[in-house]
Amino acid sequence: MPEISRFLGIVIRMFYRDHAPPHFHAYYGDYEIIVEIESGVIKGKFPKRAMKAVIEWLDLHREDLMEDWKLAESEKPLNPIEPLE
Repeated sequence: MPEISRFLGIVIRMFYRDHAPPHFHAYYGDYEIIVEIESGVIKGKFPKRAMKAVIEWLDLHREDLMEDWKLAESEKPLNPIEPLE
């Protein structure tokens, strides 16, 4: 599963040929969430501050994430996405 971004101890990854709807996985220590790109629906648990950072990052990079989703569906290399600063 390729890593597409890393910031504040959070690692963002996307699987190749993953199930719909388009989404990404975020990891922070032992925590994991799955975030739907278009709706922002989140499954899983994350510390509050880390969750807020992921949501902010999603809002900034929704188009980039959709591009990577399309690449992942085609099993093509994914583009790195700028971290949250």
